Amino acid sequence: MDSLLKRLRTVLYWVSVGCMSAMLCIIFMQVVTRYVFGYTYEWSEELARFLFVWVVFLGSALIMGEGGHLAVTLLVSKLKGRPSGTVLQFFINICSYIFIGLLFTQGWKMTSVMSFQTSPGMGLSMSYVYAIIPISAVLMLLYTVRDTLRIIAEARGKNSAELAES
Repeated sequence: MDSLLKRLRTVLYWVSVGCMSAMLCIIFMQVVTRYVFGYTYEWSEELARFLFVWVVFLGSALIMGEGGHLAVTLLVSKLKGRPSGTVLQFFINICSYIFIGLLFTQGWKMTSVMSFQTSPGMGLSMSYVYAIIPISAVLMLLYTVRDTLRIIAEARGKNSAELAES
């Protein structure tokens, strides 16, 4: 599972970099055409905004896979290695599962509801824009499952080590 998630991280990284690069080029082109030629493409601002949404959600999944989200870790680090620390880590993961479940279900609803609406500049179905919400929820779920399995393995390893000492 770890090798699959490492490859997934690499793919997420390069897709994010590609989207960010495309967004940068589009915005640069838009500024140049606006101030040099006095003309702006209708689709450029809209596409840059859509790419930004995708970069944010893909980046959230990517950062969750690296454990890089902003968190208050004072209590977690104080209780690390204790049974109460393991319980706290499980509680945090349960909260993550609840958040991911809400993100997936509400994102799925938004994607289906917006399928009839098209963007004014590009004529693109808005469901393509909103589809990243449930996609990122699935990606976050994979990383949270990995973290839960790691917590279980650490708890079992510690318990079996304690039994071996007695």
